[in-house]
Amino acid sequence: MNRVVITGIGAISPLGKTAADLWDGLCAGRCGIDRIQAFDPSNFPCRIAGEIKDFNIRDYIPKSLRKNTKLMSRDIEISIAAAKEAFENAGIVTKASDNGEINLNPERTAIVFGAGLISCDLVELAPAVAAAITDGRFDMKKYGKDGLELVTPLWLLKYLPNMLPCHVGIIHDIQGPSNTITCAEAAGHLAISEARDIIARGDSDMALTGGAEAKVNPIVMIRQMLLKRTTSEYNDKPAEACRPFDAKASGSVFGEAAGLVVLENMEKAKGRSATIYAEIIGTGESNNINPQYEHLEKDGKAIQIAIEKALSEAGINPSDIDLIIPHGTGIAADDLAESKAIEAALGDAVKDIPVFPTKSMTSNTGAAAGAIDVIAAVCAMRDGKIPAAKNCDSIAQGCNLNIATEPIEKEIKHVLCCSYTYGGQTAAIILKKNDE
Repeated sequence: MNRVVITGIGAISPLGKTAADLWDGLCAGRCGIDRIQAFDPSNFPCRIAGEIKDFNIRDYIPKSLRKNTKLMSRDIEISIAAAKEAFENAGIVTKASDNGEINLNPERTAIVFGAGLISCDLVELAPAVAAAITDGRFDMKKYGKDGLELVTPLWLLKYLPNMLPCHVGIIHDIQGPSNTITCAEAAGHLAISEARDIIARGDSDMALTGGAEAKVNPIVMIRQMLLKRTTSEYNDKPAEACRPFDAKASGSVFGEAAGLVVLENMEKAKGRSATIYAEIIGTGESNNINPQYEHLEKDGKAIQIAIEKALSEAGINPSDIDLIIPHGTGIAADDLAESKAIEAALGDAVKDIPVFPTKSMTSNTGAAAGAIDVIAAVCAMRDGKIPAAKNCDSIAQGCNLNIATEPIEKEIKHVLCCSYTYGGQTAAIILKKNDE
């Protein structure tokens, strides 16, 4: 099996429009959560989110393809921005690059994205719905006859999850294996895991992978509120709202981001003298079976299984791990279940391993979340630095994780990242710092 390494990173998030902005923000303890600007949240219980500021897709797409932006949802747009940075950071020149000789082999490049179930902009459907009202009630037959006439024929193409890798693939001429994983907040890790396997078995030499999702949408937010996954206690204190593993945690805060990495066959990467950030040495997946699907099982067994699988594949001991970046949503019951799972998987070693949750600053960015954490892990290994956790002033009862409440400078050789999502999918990835 081929060894697979990370050679490029790209991110756009509530902390800024580059991977460097993301890392600088995390190190500074800066919070990207604020009152929602994308729509009027006045009547919502939760009126805060993590939003990307001052973003214009035209800054990231070749002029010849700008007409395609009419068919792009916000999720597609931000994935294009992260893809551009990831390729540039890896030193890869594609047909979309401004200069340089193309060094991307389209047929040997894969693209695997994690994506959300994209909700439409209400203004695009409102006229059609209004045309289908009879005596104050929605009439499905009238909607089919009169309402759909007011919807653009290409409307659906903006909201299919596979349109993220589709548009990015067209822009950069990626012709290898392609897939889209829609497992919500675990999708980013699952996509990276699948892309790693594609290269490991020799079906591609390179892959662009990660995740993107824009959850600052009325329909998306309403769903999370109905599931009681959001906090409503910190609308006037947004920077204090998301509190992973903290005794005052009262729910998650959702947001938008895209995080993408370039993976390569290690020998191919060495052959072109690429910067190698880290090697992916272990991955694991499992599934939660709690009938109350919006929450994990109380013991977090599925996360434990995913971590144990990743450790086994990596061939390392729990004591070899230098940093854990957990999912940590700020939903108290799920945070406790995750902490129990990590403790069960790592045993006594858990008390000595620093834990750095990120969502208190980035918000819960859905399908992007796992990829954002992988990028944070890469930066931590590169700089030998673990930032201080934010909003974890008093660790929740029953949580025995070693939360990094102060910045730590140390050599970081192995990082464990894990994630889960409502509905039950779990994933774990172990990264090793390149020391060759």
